Amino acid sequence: MNLEEKISKYGRNMSSSIIREILKYAADEDAISFGGGVPDPETFPRKELAEIAREIVLNEYHYTLQYSTTEGDPLLKRQIIKLLERMYGLTGLDEDNLVFTMGSQQALDLIGKIFLDDESYCVLDDPAYLGAINAFKQYLANFIVVPLQKDGMDLDFLEKKLKELADRGEIKKVKFIYVVSNFHNPAGVTTSLEKRKALVEVAEKYDLFIVEDDPYGALRYEGETIDPIFKIGGPERVVLLNTFSKVLSPGLRIGVVIGDKALIRKVVQAKQSADLCSPAITHRLAARYLERYDLLEQLKPTIELYRRKRKVMLEALEEYFSDIPGVEWVKAEGGLFIWLSLPKGFDTWEMFEYAKRKKIFYVPGRVFKVYDEPSPSMRLSFCLPPDEKIVEGVKRLREVVLAYGTEKSLI
Repeated sequence: MNLEEKISKYGRNMSSSIIREILKYAADEDAISFGGGVPDPETFPRKELAEIAREIVLNEYHYTLQYSTTEGDPLLKRQIIKLLERMYGLTGLDEDNLVFTMGSQQALDLIGKIFLDDESYCVLDDPAYLGAINAFKQYLANFIVVPLQKDGMDLDFLEKKLKELADRGEIKKVKFIYVVSNFHNPAGVTTSLEKRKALVEVAEKYDLFIVEDDPYGALRYEGETIDPIFKIGGPERVVLLNTFSKVLSPGLRIGVVIGDKALIRKVVQAKQSADLCSPAITHRLAARYLERYDLLEQLKPTIELYRRKRKVMLEALEEYFSDIPGVEWVKAEGGLFIWLSLPKGFDTWEMFEYAKRKKIFYVPGRVFKVYDEPSPSMRLSFCLPPDEKIVEGVKRLREVVLAYGTEKSLI
């Protein structure tokens, strides 16, 4: 049988995660990987979770080992509502404003399934989060790609593109604007309060949704917390995505969609055809953990660990890259990544072959492009390697850049 003849146009549009393919090279014990945004396992509260897991299996087996609802554990919902009020001052939410997903990636897929088809447009920034690109591309959507500035999306550029579509009578085809508001993945920038307010005004002017993805907001190392776009625009205009993967454990696979009740009902319907019911055992495990422990207090050692690792990487970049003309990097206020940009003419995808020989791994900027095109940038993750490997890795990276740049007559 010719399998390709049987696959749908959506199935043919699927692709593997390039990052997962790249990270296969990092399995070598001599390798140093700045690749995936993988939390340091030492930050996982394994003893506390192990104790709670035993309790909920033995004492709550009628719930934890049984089929659950599509929406997820109501006890966990109540804990999330309390947490959102503490963190961001969000009020007025109830259980019908939330639905849990298998991590944020499923949430992105469901958003794409609900809103997008081959006649639709959605707005992404440049660079953009790879998971969002893949989730939305598979539904054959068209993209408005907006340059990312130091304080967020270039709203003048966005308005120009939206006006062009409005003038052609096609503005209703634009479904939503996707934005990673805090410590952008991959670029590290945070959308300023002024731009958050202005983005809501743009969305209201053209009657668009904003999909605000905030997986890193709790991991702030300097500066003040900024109101979420969700708080500024409200659930009628903004849907907020969040996750436990970076602050508790990615193995729990718990993401959450927060929004208007009508939209949440639609997400529930889309989720029912994907997985039917949520995993009761991981939801109840997280719920009991949040009942018993103050997550924000428990996060303080994690924040200190990542703050130190970020400092080590920034100091190493200063030592080994400050003398190379045209090299820049973003000093992210939080999150897990530093975005390093090399001089014009560098192609970090092509340069990856040089990196493999030095056993230093990063994610080339090309994979964060909506359309396949060269990029002189790369994403560096500092969260997993120990301090000494961060320094050694940056040193190796300098050797890679110099070797490639010299061979290509770029430096």
